[in-house]
This record gives sequence, C-alpha cells and structure tokens, in this order.
Amino acid sequence: MEYLSPLDASFLDVEDEDPHASLAIASIAVLDGPAPSQAEFAEAIRARLPLVPRYRQKVRRVPFNLGRPVWADDPDFDLDFHLRRTALVAPGDDAALQRLVGRIMAQRLDRERPLWEDWLIEGLPGGRWAVLSKVHHCMIDGVSGNELYRLICDTGPKPRRPVADNWRPRPVGGDLDLALDACGRLLRIPFEQTRLLALAARRPGEAVVRLRETARGLAALAQGLLRAKPTSVSGPLGLARRYAVARMPLADITLVADAHQVTVNDVYLAAVAGAFRRLLLSRGEEPDPGAIRTLIPVSMRANDERHLLDNRLASMLLQLPVEIEAPAERLRAVHRRVAELRADHEVEAGAALISLAEQEPFAAVSFLIRTALRLPQRALATVTTNVPGPSVRLYILGCPVREILPYVPIAERMRIGVSVLTYAGQAAFGITADFAAVPEADEFAAAVVDEVAKLRPTASPRMRAAPRAPRRRATARIAEPA
Repeated sequence: MEYLSPLDASFLDVEDEDPHASLAIASIAVLDGPAPSQAEFAEAIRARLPLVPRYRQKVRRVPFNLGRPVWADDPDFDLDFHLRRTALVAPGDDAALQRLVGRIMAQRLDRERPLWEDWLIEGLPGGRWAVLSKVHHCMIDGVSGNELYRLICDTGPKPRRPVADNWRPRPVGGDLDLALDACGRLLRIPFEQTRLLALAARRPGEAVVRLRETARGLAALAQGLLRAKPTSVSGPLGLARRYAVARMPLADITLVADAHQVTVNDVYLAAVAGAFRRLLLSRGEEPDPGAIRTLIPVSMRANDERHLLDNRLASMLLQLPVEIEAPAERLRAVHRRVAELRADHEVEAGAALISLAEQEPFAAVSFLIRTALRLPQRALATVTTNVPGPSVRLYILGCPVREILPYVPIAERMRIGVSVLTYAGQAAFGITADFAAVPEADEFAAAVVDEVAKLRPTASPRMRAAPRAPRRRATARIAEPA
C-alpha cells in the first residue's frame, strides 16, 4: 500500500476542521492559440496518465484513524470528470481571468474522486488560451508541481508519442484489511524506534550536536508561534476568494539582489513587506514591529527526489519588517532576519518534528494536529511561497506556454497569501485573498512590483527606464508612504 505522510494528511485535516478552507494549489499556464478541441485536449492528457499514477488514485481513510490514509486506485476513474472547459467573458483581459481563477479555486475538490482538475480556459486576448491545473496540496508541493509540468508538457513543438497504458485498478481491500494493516504497522513502531535509537548511539557526538541544534531551532519555532499584534489582515475567512497577478522581468529582481548583495528571495520578501506596510497604512493601522509574521514553506527535497509527488517541506516563520519605511533598510532587515533564523536551525527543527511524526502512531499525531487546528491561530498573518518554475520552454499540443501564474491557498485566519513563480525570464506574483476582507488584492499585487522598483540601482539607465506595472481600480487603494 502507498501511504500519505503525516504532512500530506495534515492538509486534509485543515479542510476537515475549517469549512471555509480549500487546500488545492494551482498554476495557470497561458498558451498561444488556437485552443484545441475538448477531444484533443483529453487525448493529450490521457497520453500522459501512466506517468502520473496519482491522477487515477483517490484517498481512503483507515477506520478509526488507526493509520495514515492510503492512495487507492479509483476503479470508477473517469477522465472527463477531471477535464473542465470554460471561456472568459469579453474582453477576456487579466481581470476576467483573475475573477475566474478566484471562483474555481474557492471550490473544494471532490474527496470521492482523485484530487485534481484541469480547466481549459478560452477567450484570452490574441486568441490565447490557458490551462488551470488544480491539485490538492495533500498530493504535491510547489516543487513537485513542476514535475507535473515535465510529465504532462512537451519541451518542443512536436508532441511526444503517447505512453503505453496497461493500467488496471489494483484493489486495496476493504475497511477490515486497512485496519489490520494499520495495526500491523502500529506493532512495528517500537522496533523501528529502537533501531533508530541504536543508529544514533553509534555516533554519540553527532547525535549530541544534532540534538543541540534541534533544541535551538525548536526555541526559535516556539517564539515564532507567539501571538502577533492583531491587524485586519488576519481573521476569520469566508468561502469566496480573490486572485490578482503582477509580473516583472526576473532580471530586474536579480539586478536588485546583486546590487544589494542579498538573495532573490530576500528581495521578494522585502517587496511583500512593503506591500503589507502600504496596506496597513491605507487602512489607518500602524505597521508596528511584529504585526505581520509570514509562514515560508522551505523545500527539503533532495535532487534525486524531485520526481516524487508528495510534500517534502519544512517552515520558516519570519517577522516581516513592515515597521521600516525605507525600502533599502527593509531589505537589509529581511536579509538579517532570515540569516538569524537559519543560524538558529529553525527549518531543521521543523523537519525533525515532521520526521518524528512519521515514527509515531498516526492516530495520536492526527489528534494533536486537529486539536491545534481547533484553536484560533493568531501567530501568522500570511503565507509567502517562492517556486522556481520549469527551466525550459514548454509546449502543449504544439502551442508554446507563454507564462505560468501561481496560486497559493489560504486558511487558518490568513486572509492574504503571496506566491511567486519564475518561468521564461518572468517573475509572476500571485495574490490570493479572502473576497470580503481584502478588496485591495489588485493594488496589493501592483504594490509588490512597485516595491521591487524602489530598490533598483539608480545608476542603471536600463532600470531607470523600466516601466511600472499598470494599476487598476480597486475598492480601496493601498496608500504609498511618503
């Protein structure tokens, strides 16, 4: 049997405990036209199904939560159910696409079926079309999402040959079989724990160092989970979502990073901090220290694990320096704070907790997670992700993928989520927001790009001439600090 990890299963637990959460992640690939027919699109996906076994598997829970959920082949798999088609209303601009994405992503995936959908979207300007790939977070993280693109898409205009498909659904047994298998795994846990302790005892010096680093990291994690200053950007969520996009050349961000001797991710986080500062000021709220703490997923995936479709993540909890007005000082503060968290081994401590959960009875782990989810989360205001997209130009049915736009789900009182994905020399920023609580999603997206522009080296003529991202009307505008 193939089991979900405790981390994979936790994304299902979040949905179970929060009726307003939809924990699917997504990306939107925009392609040059013409759009294929539904039959052509279905055949293109069907030709790749053997490469993605999860697309024909659904989640089955073990009775009484005795063990981790399992991936089970769906004997009633119907590809047509997972392939949807729609069109934008005229004029088919960014605003129309973003409204559609918000509506699609607000709807939960059907737990009785494999947890994915592909939406073919027609009506984009210039005869272009798009594919929205919607996959539950229990199946993949951002890095393994790139693997889906590698498997489904082509790297040239000529489509690859279909993959031979001899799939037949494998039975996993009934509830009794699942329960008995889970009991057997429970009985093996003490022996596995003893084996791991014996391995650690062979290298006591290394074990002591690792234990010391983990303890230091756990202290940093605990501090990051302390209650933050209340603001209007965190609180109960509704069912509906807004989605907004902003774009800029990746070279512009790289130039800023090089000029300030920081990382591209530092520049991104500083820009997000600046956008939150503007939002708070526009709402008459003070951007005090500690007002905005972000959850940053960190990939723990080794290079030889990139083909695995699962979650291999730890977390960093970063206080965004929204209290700092000067963009350059804010960037330096981000760089310093990230370095401090890395020196404290916060990420490694989180990874150690996830590894420990895999060695404990799942019922106890799931109970602790669900209990924590029932408590109001007041430490984190947002989630920020940064995923390098595919490194080569991609094609679907001979049509080139012009850009890929990211979508990150929100839950647990985090009313805004920010994601960035790089592809074909472009950085695309995707903003997910609670529909009722954050009407300024469009302005927030534009503010992120504008904050990067404020960090540009003034000595560079090319950068001085770079145009700013266009702003669109919103219900309320984000005030730019003087």
